[in-house]
Amino acid sequence: MSGPMRIVLIGYGPVGARFVEELLPAVTAGRVSLTVLGAEAEDAYNRVLLAEYAVGATSRERLEIADTAAARTAGVRIRLDETAIAIDRAARRVRTSAGDELAWDRLVLATGARANVPTLTGLEHTRHERGAAPAPGRDGGRRALPVGVLALRDVADAEAVAPVVAGGGEVVVLGAGVLGMEFALLAAEHGAGVTVVHHGTAPMARNLDETGGRMLARAARAAGLRMAAHARAETVELRDTPAGPVFDGIVCADGTYLRGDLLVLSCGVAPRVELALSAGLACSTGVLVDADLRSWTDSEVFAIGDCAQIADPGEADATGHVPGAPSGLIGPGWRQAAAVASRLRAESSGVAAGEEASVVRHERPTVLMLKAIGIDVVSGGAYAAEPWDADTEVSIWIDAARGAYLKTVVRDGVLVGFVSVGLPQAGAELTLRYERGAGLVADPAALLRLDAADAGAAKATDDPLGSEATVCWCNGVTAGRIAEAVGDGCGTVEEVGRCTRAGTGCGGCKGRITALLAAVPAV
Repeated sequence: MSGPMRIVLIGYGPVGARFVEELLPAVTAGRVSLTVLGAEAEDAYNRVLLAEYAVGATSRERLEIADTAAARTAGVRIRLDETAIAIDRAARRVRTSAGDELAWDRLVLATGARANVPTLTGLEHTRHERGAAPAPGRDGGRRALPVGVLALRDVADAEAVAPVVAGGGEVVVLGAGVLGMEFALLAAEHGAGVTVVHHGTAPMARNLDETGGRMLARAARAAGLRMAAHARAETVELRDTPAGPVFDGIVCADGTYLRGDLLVLSCGVAPRVELALSAGLACSTGVLVDADLRSWTDSEVFAIGDCAQIADPGEADATGHVPGAPSGLIGPGWRQAAAVASRLRAESSGVAAGEEASVVRHERPTVLMLKAIGIDVVSGGAYAAEPWDADTEVSIWIDAARGAYLKTVVRDGVLVGFVSVGLPQAGAELTLRYERGAGLVADPAALLRLDAADAGAAKATDDPLGSEATVCWCNGVTAGRIAEAVGDGCGTVEEVGRCTRAGTGCGGCKGRITALLAAVPAV
């Protein structure tokens, strides 16, 4: 191409912001012309920390993850409060809500995901997004959620939650996935009365086996939560006020009425694929991309983050359905952003691209940790295997009185899955072994000794905080890198984060960073 490579990025959330940051060297060098469309009026911020912001556990500043001013100074055109309405792939143009048309040589979709709104009476044809209704075919919702009903997906949601929690109000959380449980526990810790309503026997059914979930439910009740299991919400009731109808409560299938000041929907998310579909791009659950994160349909279109479903065309079944879904986690999204930016930097300079994206395709499933004070839950891999499954060694330990549960799954001598509840040291050891693709200790029962009162007598074969251990999975930061930062003068979690990015994603690693700060003397 005769001039700079014209790149249009649609989406300015956490993943889009990381893409901008990674591409800045090429923009500064004049090899790339980058335009960004952000649907919100806000600069990019970390949605993963919204629950903490909502209850007052963190500040608005802590949510910031992008230096928009610096990016603009470098030459990036960031257009906030402006959305992409249509993609014309033949003309290589994007039409925006402002009526402009943006030309592109490469298009990157970072459109993220929207909150699922359940089909309950009282929520018909609603949508989470605020403002004007979307264009036909883009979103089934025609009106906003009622006052007092939200999904905790943006800053405005968090600021609506804050006064209810601060005033000790009653919050009903619909859904018991990891985000719903994290918010419920935070809200209860900060003074709200909280009821969690969910269909199944135990919470976090997608991340824990039933026994681990039951142990979590027991710990949650001890922390003050009311857990309404096997409850199926059917109707959202509103009450009239001078300002209009507001949420009053939900009616369950058995007739139970659960009153509250606020209803928080935690019913999962759906990738935003409407724009891609209308442009004729192949989509399944998400926008279908190959190992290099290029669209199956158009090699000059990329997708990253919550909208990107990485798959091989050969994985499609006879009906055209492709199994799988986007990861839904911020860490993989950030790695995808870095991989595509690296590839486009290389293309803009005329050199061969590396293999970063292909590495992203084959990364191990991420370990999941529940962020909650006093409740230690971590799981990873093929945790659902049963003790009688062929070719698999499954070991289970339960101590209900202590609220402790441990399950390990070993195949061909390698730890391929585990669940740990109420055993933080054993969970850390298993996380390290799972991450390294290692096996268990010779005597697996020794894992339980790591959390015993006299744990000093027990020794793990590996140090969970050893220099090669990954502390921050979102950003791939090792204990050794953090130790270097401490040696360079970083003395707080925030300073380590500014230096290494550790702790700036989901925040689940802050406890391990604190332990490292205590263990490594600053120079």
